[in-house]
Amino acid sequence: MVKILSCITFILIGCHLFAQEVKIEQDTIQPKKSKKLELNLDIASRYIWRGQSWGGDYVVVQPAINYSITDKLVAGFWATTNFQNDYFYADGNAGKGYQEVDFSLSYEINSFLTVQVWDYYWPSVAKVEGVDNGFFNYGTDGTKTVDANLLFDFSDYKVPLSLTLSTLVAGNDYRYDDEGENPKQNYTTYFEAVYTLEELFQKITFEATTGAVFNNQAKYYAAGDYDQTSLVNVGLEATREFQLTDRISMPLSLNYIHNAATKNTEFFGRNFLVAGITFNYN
Repeated sequence: MVKILSCITFILIGCHLFAQEVKIEQDTIQPKKSKKLELNLDIASRYIWRGQSWGGDYVVVQPAINYSITDKLVAGFWATTNFQNDYFYADGNAGKGYQEVDFSLSYEINSFLTVQVWDYYWPSVAKVEGVDNGFFNYGTDGTKTVDANLLFDFSDYKVPLSLTLSTLVAGNDYRYDDEGENPKQNYTTYFEAVYTLEELFQKITFEATTGAVFNNQAKYYAAGDYDQTSLVNVGLEATREFQLTDRISMPLSLNYIHNAATKNTEFFGRNFLVAGITFNYN
């Protein structure tokens, strides 16, 4: 009887300890699961996208929202504006206003590969002849483009390298014949490699970027070459992050960008220096 009572006591103690361990583990995991929403607000000295200046040399505000639908599926929103009312023409002849609203879906295939789809919407800030700002217009006169990305991140394998392969799969990315007729989807493709050095000096993180456009016959990358592979985005960015609270951080960044295209960059310039401050909540 004593042995039986001892066994029962041992089992009860074991169950109690196991229950405590499970509770501790759940309490530890729960905060991570609750962080489904990420809010970011960027303020930058200008907007440079893949080596292109959109909106001239004006300060931009760029809010972003990311919501984790599941552990692997994330829905995103991003926008930018420089608060200028004059329309910005890509050839640089007139106006400087620029705005953009983008939506995204990201799905993590595994620890190093993520598939991402972006819907770009860049309506003119003023009415322009021949331009239709309709949100669902993906035609030749529209201001919508769909970008499909493959994102490779090898940081989990202790390799500080990330790669992006981007192809415009729908929307206003058309090439034309010599007479300017017969529009065809161009599927403009961009490749980018980023090498990161974490806290190399005084807790400053450095990122070296190299990005190139392969087929730019649709002239979507207005600051790139149209008839050959174009190295449009070579840069070095330094970032220092300050942790304000447990969930709010404030990175400060300084980014040098060089567009090495051999032509079609005279209105955009070849070298850019962008300073930025970000407020992150997650």
